[in-house]
Amino acid sequence: MNEFDLMVIGGGPGGYAAAIRASQLGLSVALAEKEALGGTCLNWGCIPTKSLLHSAELLRNLGDAAQLGINLGEVHFDLSVMVSESRRAAEKLSQGIQHLMKKNNVRIFAGDSVISAPGLVRVGEAEILADNIIVATGASPRRLGAIEPDGKLIWGAREAMTPGFLPERLLIVGAGAIGVEFASFYAALNSKVTLLEVAAQILPVEDSEIAELAATAFRAQGIEILTGCSLENLESNETVTALIDGEAREFDAVILSVGVQANLSGVGVDKLGLELIDGFIAVNEVQQTNLPGIYAIGDVTGAPCLAHKATHEAMIAAEKIAGLQPHPIQKKRIPGCTYSYPQIASIGLKEADLKGRPFKVGRFPLYANGKAVVSHQTDGLVKTLFDAESGELLGAHLIGEGVTELIHGFAIAIGLEATEESLIQTIFPHPTVSEAMHESVLNAFGRTLHL
Repeated sequence: MNEFDLMVIGGGPGGYAAAIRASQLGLSVALAEKEALGGTCLNWGCIPTKSLLHSAELLRNLGDAAQLGINLGEVHFDLSVMVSESRRAAEKLSQGIQHLMKKNNVRIFAGDSVISAPGLVRVGEAEILADNIIVATGASPRRLGAIEPDGKLIWGAREAMTPGFLPERLLIVGAGAIGVEFASFYAALNSKVTLLEVAAQILPVEDSEIAELAATAFRAQGIEILTGCSLENLESNETVTALIDGEAREFDAVILSVGVQANLSGVGVDKLGLELIDGFIAVNEVQQTNLPGIYAIGDVTGAPCLAHKATHEAMIAAEKIAGLQPHPIQKKRIPGCTYSYPQIASIGLKEADLKGRPFKVGRFPLYANGKAVVSHQTDGLVKTLFDAESGELLGAHLIGEGVTELIHGFAIAIGLEATEESLIQTIFPHPTVSEAMHESVLNAFGRTLHL
């Protein structure tokens, strides 16, 4: 019988981070993973999609080269090479996780895991006794009624990342972060993309003003946007016939991107009596479930389904198990990033969240930022929200190229409960796009310099 202080089920961003942190704190740790280390994010999500989007970004930039005095002639792309490079990046990083497990003395078990009872986990033929268990099994794409990917013309995320052909007419169902990222990628390759969203706006979790600016930018790229519409049926033959609000339309391929559901099948949670909320494992502020000794982290606990949220929850759970008193996670302080063109990044409260509360709003467009002008990246906005009485920063919402690399500044500010005064007194370097962050704060308090 194998005995450990901690058994982690799932080797994604949450699972492997929990294993590492627990090992750092002196616990004996085992980790079970049925596929590749790194989970969906590293192998079939965050990393390979960013590789594809980098290819699309480079292709766009090359199209702008002549205006900058660089004549490259006709530019061609090879979709198969783009896909191969994205897989290479994922495999390289997965191997890196293997090294980290070995370095931190984490015992790896390969196979499906079942929690037979609190403190007992079966992985294949192996039985593991553990004082504590962390469930980090992640989530999978949600089905749209009876419609599901067929691997040929109706794709899920995996098929969309490894396409066998480039569709001339592409329908993407679901305009959350994943959907709009795929829309940006395929539009850059000259696919005629239709983006379908049942909600009233694309990017439903984002500030409505930012979402509208994104929609305008996408339409300028030739992306058709349908909001407040539903997909009623799909029929696949040589092409795909989509019934959208009673209208039949033809496409060469369809990508389904309609959210996720927790990976709980076969884990044994139903027999254990783990409390669920809307199909996800319910946890308290330090990731404990309703059963002693069993914790849950990451996507399996519900929204927001983000790798960095899972990693932070992993540290909380590991530290609690080790007898420390970790600070609970505050979901309003979790930044969100969408790597479309343009990028979107946000943290904290939206303007709609502040109805009935006195607040100040600052806006600064990127067309007034010097670095954005010389970089030909002037489509964008930095929007900040402050409590009108205390001056506390409540939220920040950005759209524009590179804003995913700026949002951390506002994340630090919100974490430190910064006020407008401390942000105004912060010196931002020139010339950088980050100056737009400063100007947005100035604008909220009637002190804008460059607008």
